[in-house]
Amino acid sequence: MADQQHKMKKSPHVLLFPYPSQGHINPLIQFGKRLLSKGVKTTLITTTYLLNSTLSHNTNTTSIEIKPISDGFDEGGYASADSAESYIRTFNEVGSKSLVDLINKLQSEGHAIDAIVYDSMITWALGVATEFGISGGAFFTQSCVVNSIYYHVHKGLITLPVGATISVPGFPQIERWETPSFLQNYEPYPGWSDMVYNQFANIDQARWIFSNTFYQLEKEVIEWMRKMWKLKVIGPTIPSIYVDKRLEDDKDYGFSLFKANHSECNNWLNDKPNKSVVYVSFGSYGQLGPEQMEEVAWALSDSDANFLWVVRAEEQEKLPKDFLNKTVPQKGLIVAWCRQLDVLEHESVACFVTHCGFNSTLETISLGVPVVGMPQWTDQTTNAKCLDEIWGVGVRVKADENRIVKRENLLSCIKKIMEGKIGVVVRNNAEKWRDLAKLALAEGGSSDKDIDEFVRELKHEV
Repeated sequence: MADQQHKMKKSPHVLLFPYPSQGHINPLIQFGKRLLSKGVKTTLITTTYLLNSTLSHNTNTTSIEIKPISDGFDEGGYASADSAESYIRTFNEVGSKSLVDLINKLQSEGHAIDAIVYDSMITWALGVATEFGISGGAFFTQSCVVNSIYYHVHKGLITLPVGATISVPGFPQIERWETPSFLQNYEPYPGWSDMVYNQFANIDQARWIFSNTFYQLEKEVIEWMRKMWKLKVIGPTIPSIYVDKRLEDDKDYGFSLFKANHSECNNWLNDKPNKSVVYVSFGSYGQLGPEQMEEVAWALSDSDANFLWVVRAEEQEKLPKDFLNKTVPQKGLIVAWCRQLDVLEHESVACFVTHCGFNSTLETISLGVPVVGMPQWTDQTTNAKCLDEIWGVGVRVKADENRIVKRENLLSCIKKIMEGKIGVVVRNNAEKWRDLAKLALAEGGSSDKDIDEFVRELKHEV
């Protein structure tokens, strides 16, 4: 009886299993920190390659344990695979066996596992969880409207190639050019396209569905999704110091593929006037062609604003030499990487020229920074529509028939935010959404309640 009571009082234990890329790992790490703060033991599963090569030691300061599994590419990770299709297939085959071995090992060591929260891209993880009688929850890192679009494709309710417009419940009509790129052109990325559609292959067998957004941001689509699934909306998954400040010393995601030039960025920003800097970043995977890089460079050169531009080391050779030698020393800073949240929070930053990846989208909303949306591929085109038309926190710059954003178009959008009447409106909207993001994570907020409900279910209190 005493042993039984002790067992009942033990903290529940959750395995967190993100898809092995930075934009998928960090949201689950942040969710894990929230669970830890509420008395839930968490273990992060990542690949052997990432654990050995890039996972920051900062993660361990949160007491999240890290356990590796093999994706079949232990020496080189995704970059060493022949193709996306090859990586996905091998990760499924090798990863599922390696996950079984890890769970067996943990259980043999006396570690009970109450749930596996797995990235929605890794549908096979639910099958492994079911083998062991462990409850599974799918974690979606993209917006609810994008997930809804992919669901409708999976169900055959949206046919490909997509027509002039599409509609999904709880959202205005979407033009073809605003849909995720996989709907516009399946051919270049068949592996990734199939993966995003097949997220829903076994979703009805999952006990929980988690989404990294917050209720007020997408409430109509969320209400529609809740008619089908036990959806818990737990975002934005951003270090607490930047939003609700409830988690002590939570300043960092804990994982980065790149080393940030933090001191250089901060010192440079400190020297700039309030709201005078355009921050530019196209994310950890964005690759602009030489022509597009040149157009962005000369738009920044022609602008009256200072600029901080993140250009990864392997991309910097595409920058025009005159721009580097003449413009940058006068009013710009080029860095290979930065702590984006610290930059967005800085009072000198006036707007964010962004690729509109969903993590960057949530960050800029949560910190109240207006945007110029310049999407590249995947879900970014739909996120850009939301930032512009739905949430009203920025403007989109349109590409020409060759998919190049011309300098004059980008410059015009920057000026709208920095100087025009539109800038006043979007800044007010950005501040409104920033406050709502904080409220969602605050005690008793919509996201906090959903996390609490999940914890109570783990503890068998409901």
